[in-house]
Amino acid sequence: MAVREILKMGDERLLRIAQRVIEFDTNALHLLVSDMFDTMRAVNGAGLAAPQIGVDLQLVIFGTDAVNPRYPDAPLVPRTVLLNPVITPLGEQEEDGWEGCLSVPGLRGLVPRFSRIRYTGLDPYGDPIDRTVEGFHARVVQHECDHLIGKLYPMRVRDFTKFGFTQVLFPGLDDNADD
Repeated sequence: MAVREILKMGDERLLRIAQRVIEFDTNALHLLVSDMFDTMRAVNGAGLAAPQIGVDLQLVIFGTDAVNPRYPDAPLVPRTVLLNPVITPLGEQEEDGWEGCLSVPGLRGLVPRFSRIRYTGLDPYGDPIDRTVEGFHARVVQHECDHLIGKLYPMRVRDFTKFGFTQVLFPGLDDNADD
């Protein structure tokens, strides 16, 4: 188990389309997932995608076991490992929310996301996951899955007057690193 280096915006590896996971329940996959959780916890992240640590696989993790100092008002999200995800919006309704990213440290932006989604995929053992979620949970999943298609949240910001340094936008927020 190890904390991995997180790639920063500008690194071309963050812009690639990730490859599907085709081997499940392997030692290498379980070690990768463990390293990703160690990395996410080390920086108080709400989620992490494999491409953010230079691994070109359709693998995201997310979840909060307790109140996250970077998202103190957010509801808890179950700890999840999701491979080969597919997101289906449930309706046209979007809601704006402030997002940060471990690959875009120190900044936040107001990002529109679908309010309610269904996501499907597989767990590390190859067993199916199928959930319908809304609110912060839906936002986190959409944010992390964007990394699998080479998108960072600033690419989704519509109003750049609502994009800036976390310290300026949210004085006092514990935000040493962003996700």
